[in-house]
Amino acid sequence: MSFIAIVPARRASTRLPDKPLADLCGKPMVVRTAEQAALSGASRVVVATDDALIADTVRAHGIEVMLTRADHPTGTDRLAEVVLALGLDDDAVVVNVQGDEPLIDPALIDAVATLLIQRPDAAIATCAAPLADAEALFNPNVVKAICGTDNRALYFSRAPVPWARDALASGARVLAPGLPAWHHIGLYAYRCSFLHRFPTLPQGALERFEALEQLRALEHGYSIVVHHANEAPSAGVDTPEDLERVRRVLANRL
Repeated sequence: MSFIAIVPARRASTRLPDKPLADLCGKPMVVRTAEQAALSGASRVVVATDDALIADTVRAHGIEVMLTRADHPTGTDRLAEVVLALGLDDDAVVVNVQGDEPLIDPALIDAVATLLIQRPDAAIATCAAPLADAEALFNPNVVKAICGTDNRALYFSRAPVPWARDALASGARVLAPGLPAWHHIGLYAYRCSFLHRFPTLPQGALERFEALEQLRALEHGYSIVVHHANEAPSAGVDTPEDLERVRRVLANRL
């Protein structure tokens, strides 16, 4: 198995300014995330950022970094710039590890990379975990993954899908027993041939309405395969409360 982990990191955050540089028990968050990625089977870990301060900070910790343009509309466009600059072959596999995931499980990174390597028919691999409860099913911020019997993604949605017609007929918000409802986890492995094409693909209506970038791949006929994890991984950092939670976890580990 051979793949590269790329860690995108941007300073812009409305809820948590300078988030990648936030201190986590003596190290910046982006450094903690890159170190977790390095514990996977990745042959190389590269932080991709449009910010000079982040770049200098990452280099100071001995981690490879690449400065990218600041005008990318999506994180996938940023990855496309990196793989082009690295001169990676079409068959190469890269895993996008978000810079605000300092508790990411290295085994999960390996799992999505391995799945994509084993499925030459797919352009992307991602992961999902069983939906926890009815509240999550009806929460539009919890993205649902709908998969076929071969673990190929059929659709991703913010809506409560699949819709359990009989269980929900009365209007009650319940999670029907046995419902194949999966919470999509935003960890992606890409084949570089797809990343080379992605910036040229126009947005489709499904992506625009759902505001889910992965739907662009499905709308243009690319296959996404889904690793089914037993449980959802630790949540990333979006708010000051998340930051304090992760600090407590790391303090206990250290």
